[in-house]
Amino acid sequence: MDQLIRREPQFSPYHPEGGILRCAFTGYRPQNMPFGFHEEDIRCVDFKQRIRYVLESLVKGGYSHFLTGGAIGFDTFAAEAVMGIRRHFRWITLEVAIPFDAQPEHWEAYSKLRYEWILNQADIVTWVSHAFSRECMRNRNHYLVDHCDLLLAAYDGRPGGTKHTVDYAQSQGKEIRLIPPILSETRMWIWDYDHEHPSGAQENIHYAGNCTTA
Repeated sequence: MDQLIRREPQFSPYHPEGGILRCAFTGYRPQNMPFGFHEEDIRCVDFKQRIRYVLESLVKGGYSHFLTGGAIGFDTFAAEAVMGIRRHFRWITLEVAIPFDAQPEHWEAYSKLRYEWILNQADIVTWVSHAFSRECMRNRNHYLVDHCDLLLAAYDGRPGGTKHTVDYAQSQGKEIRLIPPILSETRMWIWDYDHEHPSGAQENIHYAGNCTTA
């Protein structure tokens, strides 16, 4: 494992003891979200707005270091949101955990450019592995969970890598907050309200906002 450190994680002025709280991201790729690769879709616009709102709330709750896996989709949206609010909260830091060097090899050109821009703007770049292997994606996901206090997951219960990451975080006793990619038009989100997970998950899983009838 190698690291490029441009800036170490910073203490948060919002933390009551001036400590460092860490939040990691996990979530779906575009092809697994209802709006796909169409980021101009109003559902994607709304999703990005909710991500920014949740991150601002986390920063004001004492979180100052954020970790992303660098994949297309939610990882990219969350990383870009961190860099957007970093203009106002200058002490927050972003870490990108790369599963293997050639991760973006088969992506579209625009996705590659976004990936390179995120790497260039990140405070820390961590290479969990340099070579591809059957375990490299799982190892990256475990790294994210092992190095966070909170996992923010774009997750609505479907099977796959995101579910495995949420399950692993749950097994490690990590706090988990869910931010589903889309919401019903008749519902609104309220920050930091406990909501029972539909699958009957443990008490450490909450919604990043509760769906309540508007």
